[in-house]
Amino acid sequence: MSKRRDPNSEFDFFIPLMNDLPLKDQREVMERPFFSLQKRKRLKPIEYRSPDGEAWVKVEAMPAYGMATIWDADILIWAASVLNRMKEQGVNDLPRTLTTTTYDLLRGIRRGTGGRDYSELQAALSRLETTSIRTSIRAPKRRTEAQFGWLDGWTLEVDPATDQPRGMTITLSNWVYEGIVSERSLLTMHHDYFLLTGGLERALYRVARKHVGQQRGGWMCRLEVLREKTGSDATSKEFTRMVRKVIETDQLPEYTMTMTKTTDKIPAVLFELRCASEAAELHARLEEERERRERVEVDQKRAEEVDKLMDHLAKVERR
Repeated sequence: MSKRRDPNSEFDFFIPLMNDLPLKDQREVMERPFFSLQKRKRLKPIEYRSPDGEAWVKVEAMPAYGMATIWDADILIWAASVLNRMKEQGVNDLPRTLTTTTYDLLRGIRRGTGGRDYSELQAALSRLETTSIRTSIRAPKRRTEAQFGWLDGWTLEVDPATDQPRGMTITLSNWVYEGIVSERSLLTMHHDYFLLTGGLERALYRVARKHVGQQRGGWMCRLEVLREKTGSDATSKEFTRMVRKVIETDQLPEYTMTMTKTTDKIPAVLFELRCASEAAELHARLEEERERRERVEVDQKRAEEVDKLMDHLAKVERR
């Protein structure tokens, strides 16, 4: 597992990159299993209930699209960050429908802007719209649950001359919108979160950010509770192996992880805030890895272009 390179490392004055905004996400969403941790289509529902039984979540997917993934959630983080900035600027009527361009959105969440990236964005929007969530969290009065999708809808404008995507709108569901605009409902996240490639890494960072925050004492969580909080569908044995791999890789922004045991000898993980020197060392190591991956991708792209040219020449000769 490693961090994905940032394809937009050069500053673009005209694009509202997320590193120009405080990165925000909803507290209630960060510590519960609302998203699939895998990129392959997940149809198996997520069912979670907190140890005290008060908070529960059930997430179901539409077979045609699959469940919204933790990478799809980047779009919701983008929306929360944009609305938070508008709120800080004194905008009174915050819109539930946001207008942008596919290019700006992809750049904002540190994605590439090639044809495949546009196709993946559309697939992500479809999953966010069709995934069904039922939860006791923030349920309306006199009701035991709230039911919603992440998005109420989205539109995409295509240039008729080039058939390329242009403007787009994203309409947040009421549950998502109300969670973003409510007072003290958002937490600031580290910008390197977008570069994490592993779904479990992302989920572990979100849980750590919610429970550890900036406190120096750290936070310990039993492995089985952590498995439930992340929504992993791995067995307990496999989940333990995966967590050990994340600890070995040691690439979570802000936090370190250590395998430990509770006082009654139950396997657990201790999350602790990184010191400044550790954070600087990690940042330097990840920047080096990002540059290496970028060079590899450039070389691969050039090789593909040469292969296409050779194939074209071969077809011409056969004619």
